[in-house]
Amino acid sequence: MFWAELNRFKIKVYGEKSKIKTKNLSYTDDLLFLHNLLTNDIKGLKKGRFNYNLRLTGNGEPVDDFFVYRDEDFFILDTDKNPERLISELSRLKLSLKVFFEPLNYRHLIISGEGSEAFLKDLGLEISEDFMFIRKGKIYAAKNPFRIGKETYEIFGNVEDVVQKLQQFKKIDEKSLEQLRIKNCIPKIGKELKKGFHPLEANILHAFSFEKGCYVGQEAVARVYFRGRTPRTLVLFKTEGNLRENEKILLNGKPIGIITSLASDRNCGLGYVLRNFAEENREFETEKGKIVILKECLFKF
Repeated sequence: MFWAELNRFKIKVYGEKSKIKTKNLSYTDDLLFLHNLLTNDIKGLKKGRFNYNLRLTGNGEPVDDFFVYRDEDFFILDTDKNPERLISELSRLKLSLKVFFEPLNYRHLIISGEGSEAFLKDLGLEISEDFMFIRKGKIYAAKNPFRIGKETYEIFGNVEDVVQKLQQFKKIDEKSLEQLRIKNCIPKIGKELKKGFHPLEANILHAFSFEKGCYVGQEAVARVYFRGRTPRTLVLFKTEGNLRENEKILLNGKPIGIITSLASDRNCGLGYVLRNFAEENREFETEKGKIVILKECLFKF
């Protein structure tokens, strides 16, 4: 088993009972605000569950990503953004809705590997399903398959006692976590998810609800989704040469893709290629070397 501490921030979101009724159903303003802002289904999110969301521009390009946890009578946003700045921005977006934001001074740990479940059990924290969390006092534990792509458990809150118990296990650094993310095909905001790329090219259908009403960027996403497959797709590849991120992938000297992430050991990376060329073991030149496609990045949750 190994563990790591993540540089993540938590924001508590809560609100008053809404004056707006949808199909004769009453909701709270915090639920309506998040549901209309983010890409996934917040109304249908059950207590004790969480999901992955993007916030988009009007033309469907990713701005931020969040894991949204639904607790008893409030939500928790998990983000890598500065919480004060993000709260200021969200406060402007809520308009007249009675929604309130509170930064939480929580630390965030992850554990993975053999012995993880037993470690949680000893803490009295047992989780059976992906995208499920439980709370014990001021400690949350969650099973998150989309952080680094392995079967990973997360513990956040007031976790000082947990950190002490983890000292007997191997702690890995940010570089190692990034390497795991890449090898397990997980797209990252600012890398694979950024301006110039459509989020559906990353094949992260679990980040979207295609049945909910309007949110910012919804039309751009729906147009691509219902038209069929995107022209480009995300792939994992092994590398040869001194490659760099944002380097073009070439076929007969013409660009057919781009490198978005490279592991620190430079042995593998992620990038987008035209879907017609996303074949396992297919080799392509780049501006500084070569890549060999290992697989298309697809997710089943």
